Amino acid sequence: MTGDGLISQLPERTVYPKAHVLNRFIAKLIDLFLVVAANQIAPPVGFLSGLAYILIADGFAGGKSIGKRLVGLQTMRVDSRDAAGFRESIVRNLPLGCAQIALAIPWVGWLASVAIVAFEGFLIIGNEQGRRLGDEVARTHVLDAGQLAVPD
Repeated sequence: MTGDGLISQLPERTVYPKAHVLNRFIAKLIDLFLVVAANQIAPPVGFLSGLAYILIADGFAGGKSIGKRLVGLQTMRVDSRDAAGFRESIVRNLPLGCAQIALAIPWVGWLASVAIVAFEGFLIIGNEQGRRLGDEVARTHVLDAGQLAVPD
């Protein structure tokens, strides 16, 4: 069989090695700095722009938020070799968007926000594929950029 025939026979749900956990946390930290900066620059509008960035960040530039682009990660759809789009980005980042909204609630909001972020972080570490709750629902996977390159 030719190489093309083998590629076409790959199952839709091929398992790829998960991205390094430290790289994922660094990328998310960079994105978090952008959200905090937006909140500080223009408080009423900054909160909403930060929330919007959290939700749609992975839909830009082939599944790469600014943090992922700087660290060399990419969000891909599990069922295909396509980069995540805005729909997948919104779905996968809904838990983090809820954490951002919870921050607006005094005292209890901080606890809820920390609990959500900690839960998602533990899933990244503990899940064999490094998929958090949002990834499971959106059917996405974070990989090192270029990991899906198929040789010709």
